[in-house]
Parts: sequence; structure tokens; C-alpha cells
Amino acid sequence: MELELAVLDWIQLHLRCGFLDWLAAFTSGLSNHGEIWIILAAALLLIRRQRVCGLSAACALTLDLISCNMLLKPLIGRVRPFAFRPELSLLVPPPGDASFPSGHTAAAFAVVFALKTAGSPLWRPALALAAVTALSRLYLYVHWPTDVLGGALLGAAVGWAGSRLARALLKNPEET
Repeated sequence: MELELAVLDWIQLHLRCGFLDWLAAFTSGLSNHGEIWIILAAALLLIRRQRVCGLSAACALTLDLISCNMLLKPLIGRVRPFAFRPELSLLVPPPGDASFPSGHTAAAFAVVFALKTAGSPLWRPALALAAVTALSRLYLYVHWPTDVLGGALLGAAVGWAGSRLARALLKNPEET
């Protein structure tokens, strides 16, 4: 934990500035409840040629919700880093749930891996947003580095599984 606090404190000491304060809060806010990823999945579902990708993302987000928010966070119950540094002024309202794994990061990487596995070129810009989102959670002092790493790994797993599930759901039973 001391090493993780040192990483977060280094970010605060060396990177904190007005522009990054705004960027981190804005980027993090896009995913407060998975909004940006849900909108992307819904938009892809509306485009006939992108329905597999949209369903892959939707399945990945559903698996993420269950595994991250309903199972792992309550089970592990890790305290967030800002609780150890009450003198910090947070740039976002303090989250009320547990810290591990990072839900923002998990949802973002779930969509990235769902799109990649489904063959969509949109995985590249999604990866850029996912990376900035993950870093914003560290910058905002609301997650430990291992929370973000755990979220990325969980997201990768449920993204892959979501894409496989979508393909299974769309498979024509008459073809088997």
C-alpha cells in the first residue's frame, strides 16, 4: 500500500495542473455509470452492419456490471486512497462504493476487448479513451494503481467473453 500511495502522491506532486484537473474530471465523468460505453453499444446496435459489435459491447458491459459491481467490489470492500489523504481536495464527488476493481476502467476495457474480438476498428479509439479514463482514476486519487490494473484485466476478460456470448446468441440454430 505504501508503494501505491507513493505513486499516487507522485502524480499529485508532479502532474497536477489546471488543464489535467479539468481533463481528468471530464474523462472520468463520461463513464460515471458507463454512459459513454452504453451509448456506443446502443449506437452500434442500431446500425445493421455493426450489430454484432454492439451486442458484443452490451454483453461485455452486462458481464462487467455483474462481476465488478455486484460481486467483486462488495466482496473485497477495499477502502479508496483518498480516505488515507483527507487533506486532498477531490475534483469529483467521492465515490461511495469500494475501490477494487476500478469500475470505470473495467467497463472501458470491456468495450475495447469486445470490439477488438468482434473485429471492429473502433477498438483503437476506444482504447485511447479507456487508457485516459484509467489514468484519470489515478490522477483523481479515487483508485489505487492495482485497482486500475485489476479493472483493466477484468475488462479484458469480460470483453472477450461478451463478444463470444454475442456470437453465440446471434448464431442461427438451423446452421448447427
